[in-house]
Amino acid sequence: MDSKYHHFRFFICFLLGCFLFTPMAAKSQQTFCNPLNISYRFQLTKPSRRTAADPVIVLYKDNYYLFATASGGYWYSKDMLKWNFITTKDLPFEKDAPSVTVINGSLYYIGMASHIIYKSDDPVSGKWQIYNDSFPLAVGDPDMFQDTDGKVYMYFGCTSDNYLQAVELDVNNKLDPIGKPVNILKGDPALHGWERPGDYNTMTDRPWTEAPWMTKHNGKYYYQYSAPGTQYKSYADGYYVSEHPLGPFVYAANNPFSAKPEGFIDGAGHSATFQDKYGNYWHISTMTISVKDIFERRLGLFPVTFDKGGEMIAHTEFGDYPMIMPDHKIKDVSELYPGWMLLSYNKKVEASSSLDANPPSLAVDENIRNYWSARTGDKGEWLSVDLGSVCTVKAIQLNFAENNTQLFGREGIKAQQYLLQYSNDNKNWITLIDQTANEEDLTHQYHSFKTPVKARYFKVTNYRVPGGTFAVSGFRVFGTGNNKKPTKVTSFEATRDATDSRNVTLRWKKQANATGYNIRFGVVKENLNRVYQVYNDTTLTIRSLNKDQKYWFAIDAFGENGITKGDTK
Repeated sequence: MDSKYHHFRFFICFLLGCFLFTPMAAKSQQTFCNPLNISYRFQLTKPSRRTAADPVIVLYKDNYYLFATASGGYWYSKDMLKWNFITTKDLPFEKDAPSVTVINGSLYYIGMASHIIYKSDDPVSGKWQIYNDSFPLAVGDPDMFQDTDGKVYMYFGCTSDNYLQAVELDVNNKLDPIGKPVNILKGDPALHGWERPGDYNTMTDRPWTEAPWMTKHNGKYYYQYSAPGTQYKSYADGYYVSEHPLGPFVYAANNPFSAKPEGFIDGAGHSATFQDKYGNYWHISTMTISVKDIFERRLGLFPVTFDKGGEMIAHTEFGDYPMIMPDHKIKDVSELYPGWMLLSYNKKVEASSSLDANPPSLAVDENIRNYWSARTGDKGEWLSVDLGSVCTVKAIQLNFAENNTQLFGREGIKAQQYLLQYSNDNKNWITLIDQTANEEDLTHQYHSFKTPVKARYFKVTNYRVPGGTFAVSGFRVFGTGNNKKPTKVTSFEATRDATDSRNVTLRWKKQANATGYNIRFGVVKENLNRVYQVYNDTTLTIRSLNKDQKYWFAIDAFGENGITKGDTK
């Protein structure tokens, strides 16, 4: 009897020990999904559309502060997951592309082409004061930067034909310029294919070279800039590097280091690079819709790393799939990807009603520029997606669109209210998320589930829209399906254009169980840091290469049950 008791006690202690000492961090990690789910403002001018762009995130007194063009205020957050909106009469929010920087323990703000610098020691209160009311330069896309030696510099420029520049500021005299600005770089699309305008870099116009941003890492200065224009899928960031804050700077061979030319939402330009509370680098970027207006934009957040050679890399692979927000200093960027795959692409969709130009299929085509719309904005309009079989669902992102809205600004805007349900027979529905009393004006609603949901059908039902009709640009379901992993892309052709080495065409064979393909490429064989994502296609022409630069390529197949890496050649 005693022996059995001791064995039983040992067994219980063993199980308890396993429970207590098994790592639980991964289970408690929270995720997010681009585009960021913040309160995008309706613009003040016609046509009615939401936007935010040209973002800056700065860590100040344990809060993250997010500023963006044409937003009527700014946001703060403890964790970069839940953002709280602040507005104040102290700042000129209709000035574009604000620079916000910590200098000697205070926060400083200046807008594009502004002659006023503002200061705050308590930005969460919305209280700012004028620090300099006569800044002598009217600069495009300013970025103020304080070096580790205490000196302050401004990097600026927004131009189609001139130089981006830099100048030192007098930290002891109102941050006025010291001396004349120096020329740093000029757009060169003849050499840099990615600087050519157009969604696919096919235009011959001069690009907009803009959005300077300075990052200092391991004693080197990374002068970041954007091209070819905010309205294009190809909007991206490159950088030049120097040993000194005012140069001379040298072009980086891996440019653009931040690009997202395809996927649900595209673009990764006009960005700010910053460190979080744990020392991890991030890149807050402008992403494009640009349908109702070229300045119809959203924000995306991407991790950044520096490789052994000092190359800066913004990781945009699966950049609009769920990512983990870390609560520690990561050792490898792979820690940020939970591995949840898209289950809803091109699946069967049904709706309560549809406009002829906006059928239900547009809600699952992985293109934010398209959207389904019901005929009305009435309570009871609904949209459902059939995954084809019972799947394990970890997260859902509901991207609501604006159709036939006549809304402007923030005042009086009603929040989207809806009910999200699931079913296994398309008849009996169980509530998953109840937002029927929601009062937060958030249009890219992302929900992840601690306990995965096993279901085949998902339905969203309208209770209230801010205005116009009930419309969805992306009903996106993430988790794991029931198929095998895709087969491997064992061979492919990569043909460089003999008359224009900025272009390359790739061809490969369709793979079983593949939803799409990630074409990875780069200038170092062991570090293919650029990614071009396609769905279904097996031919792709990339026009964003640097002229006469050697590249390596690999093609990964991905599907509902994971990713199969391809070989590099």
